[in-house]
Amino acid sequence: MTKNTLNRATRKDVAREAGTSVAVVSYVINNGPRPVAEATRLRVLEAVKKTGYRPNSVARALASGTSKTYGLVVPNISNAFIASFAHALQQEALSNGMVMLLGDAGDSRKRELELINTLLSQQVDGLFYTSVDRHPYIDLIQASGTPLVMLDRVDPSLNVNILRVDERKAAHQVTTHLLSHGYQEVGMICGPLERLNTQERLAGWRQALVDFGVVERPEWIFPAAYSREGGFDAAMQMLKNGALPRALFASNETQAIGCIRALAEHHISVPEQVALVCFNGTEQSAFHVPSLTTVRQPVREMAKRAIAMLTAPQGEAQLSEFAHQLEIGESCGCALHRSRNAG
Repeated sequence: MTKNTLNRATRKDVAREAGTSVAVVSYVINNGPRPVAEATRLRVLEAVKKTGYRPNSVARALASGTSKTYGLVVPNISNAFIASFAHALQQEALSNGMVMLLGDAGDSRKRELELINTLLSQQVDGLFYTSVDRHPYIDLIQASGTPLVMLDRVDPSLNVNILRVDERKAAHQVTTHLLSHGYQEVGMICGPLERLNTQERLAGWRQALVDFGVVERPEWIFPAAYSREGGFDAAMQMLKNGALPRALFASNETQAIGCIRALAEHHISVPEQVALVCFNGTEQSAFHVPSLTTVRQPVREMAKRAIAMLTAPQGEAQLSEFAHQLEIGESCGCALHRSRNAG
């Protein structure tokens, strides 16, 4: 018997090919609950291969109470930080014998809802979730009884597990480092203004300006998509306005890279003419030219903690907040600052 390309093979097909009962096929596939003679087991496995049989994961989940899968819903996987965190979560899940199903919303709230419904219908054992905007579909997930960890800042009163970094504090620290070089004209490329993480990063940037007595100029705040294109367009808007700030805080790594590209096209060098720092750097920050001064999140440790939170007995919601790490690169102008002081 060969694999039927039109109709999906069933356990009955396997049993017929192996010359045994459907129950015995089930015992082999599920590794129990009853023992099967080795010769019979090998015959069943050979029949599985010949028929092309694949177990129905949803049916197995309903029968066993576990699907051995987690779901991950993110706004846009093209974001370098989100991709690095997704990779860390995937590796941690695999090390725990689980498979991660990725749902990329492509910055669409409608698609995000479709992905959540699809993953819930697949009987995933838990969801990791970062929403496109500040109105996540938490009620829907909680109503399903599926364990959930939000990878974002949401209202703690929602009684949901939350794993996050203090983005306001991180933005304040990296902006403080920039201001320590004496810059007085400081702008920001932020994310979409309706996003909660944008508001947190803006607040940290603003507080650093206040601490250093630097005047905030609203015309130097440039909302943009969290992408290279967003950073590029923001820099082009600055150039169109005819006045560049001496220093910039980009609210993520990809925006910083896009900004530097736009400036380079106009023969404006970083950090000599415009110093720059950014948030949510990844490993590629160190390999960019110039290397980026950035705040990084400990994605591996966060992934381990996220899995632990998801698998913990369901009860009172947990809040786990991680410290960030400032990594000094060339883009902030540290080398220029040191050479001037030495001179």
